[in-house]
Amino acid sequence: MVTLQFERKKEWRNLRHKRSVGEYLAFLSIKYEVNPDKFLYALRSAEEHKESECDNLSIQYRGKIRNELFFLIKSGSVVIAQFPIDEEFLLNKSNYLGNFMETDRTRRFLLKKTRIATSNSIRDVRAGMSHVNVKARILEVAETKYVVTRYGNHASVTKALIADETGTIKLCLWNGQIDSVSVGDTVQIENAQASVFRGERQLSLGKKGTLNSVEVFKPELKPMELPAAKA
Repeated sequence: MVTLQFERKKEWRNLRHKRSVGEYLAFLSIKYEVNPDKFLYALRSAEEHKESECDNLSIQYRGKIRNELFFLIKSGSVVIAQFPIDEEFLLNKSNYLGNFMETDRTRRFLLKKTRIATSNSIRDVRAGMSHVNVKARILEVAETKYVVTRYGNHASVTKALIADETGTIKLCLWNGQIDSVSVGDTVQIENAQASVFRGERQLSLGKKGTLNSVEVFKPELKPMELPAAKA
């Protein structure tokens, strides 16, 4: 019996309530900007070779329970999804994710993405601004500190230095947010609030802000052919 532990229970619930596996996988391909049928091929390759790559995503095959194949997907060091796929669906070569792109879920996501496209530039962020949307690269993550909040709760906090092509700013991270980023990641920050602390501008997410890893910066090197993994 394969023992599998899911840290991303939300992804599991979403998968259970989806209308089809194809729709869910198509949605993931849009969300993380990979070719849908290349993504499906990478999943099949991971099932055969235990792991595979699809652009900025790494895919790991975790095992099989009955007729369900379990996968874990990362963007850099961040786990973005864990889910089962029906074995018959995955191995059926007549299935194409391109056939599942026109769904309400994907339309809503693309509409939201279009609105986010008008992001703020870091250079233009001023103290007191709210609903700040920024796409930026993580340059540094300071050492985590442990504090007691004004409500008497124990919490961990740190600050990350983020940058876009216009400048840099500090991003305040609390508790679980800290482990969701790594140096070199590119993140999409939405609904953040801007303030000044000890003379430095900073962003905080508050209750309504969100932080998502969208891609990983890699060195500008010429692509090289990697040997195929052995079965």
